[in-house]
Amino acid sequence: MEVSVTDAKAQLTELVRRAEEGDDVVLTRHGRAAVRLVPVERVVSSDRRRALMEDLRRIGAAKASPGASAGRSQDELYGEDGLPR
Repeated sequence: MEVSVTDAKAQLTELVRRAEEGDDVVLTRHGRAAVRLVPVERVVSSDRRRALMEDLRRIGAAKASPGASAGRSQDELYGEDGLPR
């Protein structure tokens, strides 16, 4: 969406909200694009990223269940004659 700088003054809060949600907001001056409102990308610290990864591993390990042996997994796909079931 394109909005003149003059009009943007009255609706800045709404324009910022829309930009944060991913809408393309361009401010124009004299009918020409001047600036674009874009959300700031949040930077996650390496300690926080490490903690998130450890949480995911822990959650995944808790949900994991033993399955068929990888060495025997083909037994379910092929019959005694060696052809696909």
